[in-house]
Amino acid sequence: MVLLIVAHGSRDPRHAATVTTLRDQLAALRPDLRVEVGFLDFCAPSVPRVLERLSAEGVRDVVALPLLLTRAFHAKADIPAVLREAASRLPWLRLRRAAVLGPSPLLTAALERRLYEAGLRPGDRHRTGVVLASAGSTDPEASAVIADIAREWRHTGWCAVRPAFASASLPRTEDAVRSLRAEGVRHIAVAPYVLAPGRLPDRIAAGAREAGADILADVLGPAPEVVSLLLRRYEEAARAATLTPTVGLPAWRECPRHRLLVPRWKRTLRT
Repeated sequence: MVLLIVAHGSRDPRHAATVTTLRDQLAALRPDLRVEVGFLDFCAPSVPRVLERLSAEGVRDVVALPLLLTRAFHAKADIPAVLREAASRLPWLRLRRAAVLGPSPLLTAALERRLYEAGLRPGDRHRTGVVLASAGSTDPEASAVIADIAREWRHTGWCAVRPAFASASLPRTEDAVRSLRAEGVRHIAVAPYVLAPGRLPDRIAAGAREAGADILADVLGPAPEVVSLLLRRYEEAARAATLTPTVGLPAWRECPRHRLLVPRWKRTLRT
């Protein structure tokens, strides 16, 4: 079994460097597991190229793990389309698609790790308002998830937690900071709910500084909690449905229950 981390890609070299670090740390955590990285855009190698190479090497089972925090357009459309196209060309390669990373308590723990690393003191938690700043999405489901995370996180001892978005949705980071300040919150921290550096995280940071946030955390990056969550999502997918390879598979479709790409006429599920 091979784990393929599917990353979006970016023109910013810090993005690919962060993804590579995540891969290396995951491989160190599970030295028995082969971990590869493929990108949807901007960076090499592409997902199709990695799958072609794996198939040529004789690999038969691959778990494709989206390096995404929410189920937005890339999780719902881009990645399934890329995997379906690859499955149609590589009939001996069995592809399972893992779930996106979020939401998860491990991500909340990673956010808190970054806040404390940025200078937040444990005793300040009760008087601190947090802006949970995500990249933003036109997908209403993704925006609703961010709002839900903020609402749940608020109940763990923070003075307040507000969602914010770098694009597509409102409010922006700077507006959320100013809103908390106007409500009388004296100590404000910005926690980027973003995996890797890039243009949108830079926009979050600029907004936080412009509005005078007291603490600006780093992106999640290769936090230990993120690495553990990657492994958990892989193991969940690896335990899911499997199938028997058959010569000449003419058509594939996605099995929604287990996100497994299976032939139309040859499907065997184990629960």
